[in-house]
Amino acid sequence: MITIVHGNDTASSRKFYIEDKAGSSSHVLIDKINYDFIFQSIEGNSLFEESKNIYIENFFSNTKSNSNEFKKIVDYLNSIKKNNIFFWEGKELSKTQQSVFKNVLIKTFSYPSTLFQFLDSLGPQSKRSLSLFKELERSMETELIFYMLIRQFRLLLSVQESSHLIDEAKRLQTWQRSKLQKQSSYFGKEKLQEIYKKLYKIDYQTKFGLTPFNLSSSIDIFLVNL
Repeated sequence: MITIVHGNDTASSRKFYIEDKAGSSSHVLIDKINYDFIFQSIEGNSLFEESKNIYIENFFSNTKSNSNEFKKIVDYLNSIKKNNIFFWEGKELSKTQQSVFKNVLIKTFSYPSTLFQFLDSLGPQSKRSLSLFKELERSMETELIFYMLIRQFRLLLSVQESSHLIDEAKRLQTWQRSKLQKQSSYFGKEKLQEIYKKLYKIDYQTKFGLTPFNLSSSIDIFLVNL
């Protein structure tokens, strides 16, 4: 059986993958993505019993799907019957990528759609942001929401000037960058810099117990004053 663990919620997918690996009494982690290494790791030394599990990370990110190497690896892994193979990918895979293996079990870990509605709603005096945040807290940890909030403003600040794009912004699709540029225009560069400093202050004060408010309340206040 081949299992693919993927999705945009990498923290949850990674947790699932690591817990599965930790619970496997007999396994091999393949950390080099090339045919010879994979073949030798699996076939070498007559290591594998029926219950042996194979774990491969970021296979799709580290191989070109149109290469002969990719096809050789896929054909070989599809031919294996006695071992369970687990793939973990630090991103969401396309439908085409998900279908390259036979008899595959897909485990998708995705953020709730409310998260993206919340991030898109961020703007000066946006009344919707606070209600979406409270709704989001029912399904996500506050710390993760805060991380995504910081990330959003980091991206908004970055797209203000195309010559200063951070790597995270460069990896986005054109339509995603355009959407961020429109959202960033609601604030302006100076306001975004001020907001980013506020978020850093919230993070620092929360970590070191320098505020009477918990993180959830600090985010409430931040959103009300946005």
